[in-house]
Amino acid sequence: MKKLLSMFALVTMLGFGFTGNTYAEDAAPVAEAATAVAPAAEAAAAAVAPAATEVAPAAAPAPVPNKGDTAWMLIATVLVSLMVIPGLALFYGGLVRQKNMLSVLMQVFMIFSLMGVLWAIYGYSVAFTGGSPYFGGLSKAFLAGVTPESLGATFSKGTYIPELVFVAFQLTFAAITPALIVGAFAERMKFSAILVFMVLWFTFSYLPLAHMVWYWDGPDAITTAASLETVVANAGWLWAKGALDFAGGTVVHINAGVAGLVGAIMVGKRIGYGKEAMTPHSLTLTMVGAALLWVGWFGFNAGSNLEANGYAALALVNTFIATGAATLSWTFSEWLLKGKPSMLGAVSGAVAGLVAITPACGFVGPMGAIVIGLLVSPICYFMVAKVKYVLGYDDALDVFGIHAIGGVFGALATGVFVNPALGGVGVVDYVANGVAAYDFGAQMTAQIYAVVTAIVLSAVVSFIAFKIVDVLIGLRVSEEAEREGLDTSQHGERAYHN
Repeated sequence: MKKLLSMFALVTMLGFGFTGNTYAEDAAPVAEAATAVAPAAEAAAAAVAPAATEVAPAAAPAPVPNKGDTAWMLIATVLVSLMVIPGLALFYGGLVRQKNMLSVLMQVFMIFSLMGVLWAIYGYSVAFTGGSPYFGGLSKAFLAGVTPESLGATFSKGTYIPELVFVAFQLTFAAITPALIVGAFAERMKFSAILVFMVLWFTFSYLPLAHMVWYWDGPDAITTAASLETVVANAGWLWAKGALDFAGGTVVHINAGVAGLVGAIMVGKRIGYGKEAMTPHSLTLTMVGAALLWVGWFGFNAGSNLEANGYAALALVNTFIATGAATLSWTFSEWLLKGKPSMLGAVSGAVAGLVAITPACGFVGPMGAIVIGLLVSPICYFMVAKVKYVLGYDDALDVFGIHAIGGVFGALATGVFVNPALGGVGVVDYVANGVAAYDFGAQMTAQIYAVVTAIVLSAVVSFIAFKIVDVLIGLRVSEEAEREGLDTSQHGERAYHN
């Protein structure tokens, strides 16, 4: 009897491990102990069995979102909204002529509103549910199943945020991207045509690209090499290829910039372009808008980390210094070539830096961010000051020259400066729970795939969408309406009254 009680006590201590907590990984030692003592005697085995049942591991507790991460993401969402209204609206509005100021404000404001509604109806579901490598399904159309209790994965295992927060954060991305496009054909396109085009472009260009670049099952789905293969098979096409885009270099900037170029060409040049002065009517408002863009961009970039941790801080620091470097680079380039540094050049450089660091901000080190900022401005400056006029297209507010070109450069630079040897943080290996070995050839191939896919998809969808709108509505206002100004001819209002 003493022997039996001793064995019972031994098994009990092994099962509980002298602690009141039992975890899933404790199951193996318990099983080993039971196996070791079972051959002792049939009676002993019978006595041990109830004990083994009593110490069965408890079910893992349901994950609970961290309140700090949730609070940060709510703030980041509001910051991105600030980028659009009033940031982008004032930035673009100040750059057009006085008679078209209100039209640009109206376009940005309405696109922001329209995209938010479409995002809730079907956009979120198409972008962020499984379906195919190229677009998701409609299982969450009308936000079906998205409740205050449902969770969204982040980039750390076991870490979640409320899914509604993720929905709102991504809504702001879906809203600003189409709004960027209007700068390319500002001052001459019908308001109704813009809205119809945006619905088509959002549906067939933005949503598929967002799915291809950003959709995956989350880190908790990856535990072994076999599970990684499953996640890759279910993920978006470009994510599966290993393309890196932290906050939207391909999805937002290349996508919008290429659509802007197509629109500028298909809508045609403004009346008097190249013959009449078309200088910005208020660089003061443009500077205010650029400053709001920069501040809001911290939510755009650092918020894309989805957690309030060191990687969010890295993205924030990189957004500071890359933008500063690009501002300096553009200003001194202009100063050297034109003899005077301009406010327009400074804000253009700032936006170029923001665009270029967007895909890289959470992957590169601060020194890599400075290099990216210093290099992107001369490239974009050359595009808007020389190439645009040589090719003869009227990209009114340089959407292609800054967003598309800056986005391409940033996406490719991400593949270079993610290298830990150059100060980058590398790419996470979720199977080994560490940093994967850097492969320059493989990473740059993935980045090129992403860049080319974004260019081709946006160009094809934009061309077809503009053609459809042209047939149904017509793209351009009349010559009389354009000369009068879109404020009064399209909206019956004026931004200013003398």
